Amino acid sequence: MRQTQTLIMTIVMSLMLQSCSSLSTASTSTADKYETANTGTKTMTNLDIVKSTYEGKSSEENGKNLKRYITADTRWTEAAGFPYAGTYQGFDEIEKNVFARLGSEWNDYKFIVEDYVAAGDKVFAYGTYSGTYKASGKFFTARVAHLWILNNGKIKSFEQFVDSKTVRDAM
Repeated sequence: MRQTQTLIMTIVMSLMLQSCSSLSTASTSTADKYETANTGTKTMTNLDIVKSTYEGKSSEENGKNLKRYITADTRWTEAAGFPYAGTYQGFDEIEKNVFARLGSEWNDYKFIVEDYVAAGDKVFAYGTYSGTYKASGKFFTARVAHLWILNNGKIKSFEQFVDSKTVRDAM
């Protein structure tokens, strides 16, 4: 089962990466950098922005960073088959339909990032979700990849690719 999941994740990542040109693990071209309004002189790459939404000192810091880079036009897509499937626009819809539910329906729900791949305006983060569904008391793990597309230092879109079956089985 684990080998099948690893193979599927490898195939998904390969297909996603084929859509990118000139891959690198930390893109640093002029198009990938912008001057942050908050720090004035600090230059961040698209990879830095995405990392800031996962690697803060707390989930609250991650949420603040996410909110900082989302616009009213940001489109957030949770995978078909996932409990919160759909496409949401802007921070308020995303918070209400995804993060508020994750916080209220799960214990210790988290995403452990294994690695990132950046190419131009795209950043992939992949790793493993885990958590315990409160109503059933069942624990799960699921392999996952997130595709972020950024434009001028703002998140244009987010798309989730996940083994939804293991999540639903815990519910």
